[in-house]
Amino acid sequence: MTQMGLFVRLDAKPGKEAALEEFLKGALPLAREETGTPVWYALKFGPSSFAIFDAFEAEDGRAAHLNGPIAAALMKHADELLAKPVVIERWDVVAVK
Repeated sequence: MTQMGLFVRLDAKPGKEAALEEFLKGALPLAREETGTPVWYALKFGPSSFAIFDAFEAEDGRAAHLNGPIAAALMKHADELLAKPVVIERWDVVAVK
């Protein structure tokens, strides 16, 4: 069962909305390769508002993801694609149904 996760809000620079969306779609194969990441969503809230939501069963999976290829690629392209700096929010399950 997932016990913890990450939420990363991403706001595209004007004119970079499609590029950010394609970046997120392109990250899916990398997420599938991460055995410690059972839940990974790339989300779109509006024309320029996106997020990544992922969940983990243990801290080692979360740490591996934060140090993995998706995070590295996002940081590499952040200045080009994002209107605001990346903010990574860690969350822990308090209660679950």
